[in-house]
Amino acid sequence: MKMDGTIKFEYNGRTLIEKAIIKVPFTKERVFQNEGCFIYMKDASIKLHSPQDNLEVKKKEAVLLKCDTYFLEFLGEQNQGTVEVIAVHLYPELLKKLYINELPKIIEKTVSNPPTKLIEDETIISRFIDSLDFYFTNPSLVNEDLLELKIKELILLLIQTNNVTSVLELIHDLYSPRTVQLKNVIELHTFSNLTLEELAKLCHLSLSSFKREFQKVFDETPSKYFTTQRILKAKEMLSKTDLPINEIAYEIGYNDPLYFTRIFKKKEGVSPSQFRV
Repeated sequence: MKMDGTIKFEYNGRTLIEKAIIKVPFTKERVFQNEGCFIYMKDASIKLHSPQDNLEVKKKEAVLLKCDTYFLEFLGEQNQGTVEVIAVHLYPELLKKLYINELPKIIEKTVSNPPTKLIEDETIISRFIDSLDFYFTNPSLVNEDLLELKIKELILLLIQTNNVTSVLELIHDLYSPRTVQLKNVIELHTFSNLTLEELAKLCHLSLSSFKREFQKVFDETPSKYFTTQRILKAKEMLSKTDLPINEIAYEIGYNDPLYFTRIFKKKEGVSPSQFRV
């Protein structure tokens, strides 16, 4: 993992808006506790993993993230060299200040575990990002009053891009308790390229506690379970599709096709290519 540089604008001593220049591919963990976040993939494509989500975000798309733990997996085949990612942090105390009259009505809205909201390529969102680029180039012009205006501008633009429900759900979620069920996380990420340590973090457990709870829920070790499920999926894809072996390996959670081939042959007695014949 390598970050070639980050430009940050702070508000009350906390990072509010930032631009990260990142060398890909890599997987980065981000924990957003007691805050939401708007992330714009300026020239990158990622897979985003959380306890409730497993989705791909393409270039010039954005996501609204709730309070949680996330793994941002920058896709090596689509991204080469360095990429730029823009993040705007949404803190409850700032939203309360900016929307002192509206916020109480917003947080009364009943929402049960709303999913992460994907915001597809929108011209007005791109224009907002362009305006931030001007300030990244001229940071001396930035002060806290201006930052407040940029947050209000972003919220207004999101509402105008038909994302009003997404914004309200996200704000509501900042004030909602969160529970995580291990079984749901595992079912969502069985074919994700995440380590046991990363899955444990998504479940808010230590690695040892995660392994114990996993054994109780699935009646087998994580390693055996994932291998079995992924080989079953691989056999199905080998039989029903013409996808190359390396693409099948990636789809079932293995970044290394050679490692996948070794595991497959050990389990099935033949290589994936021999199984397909």
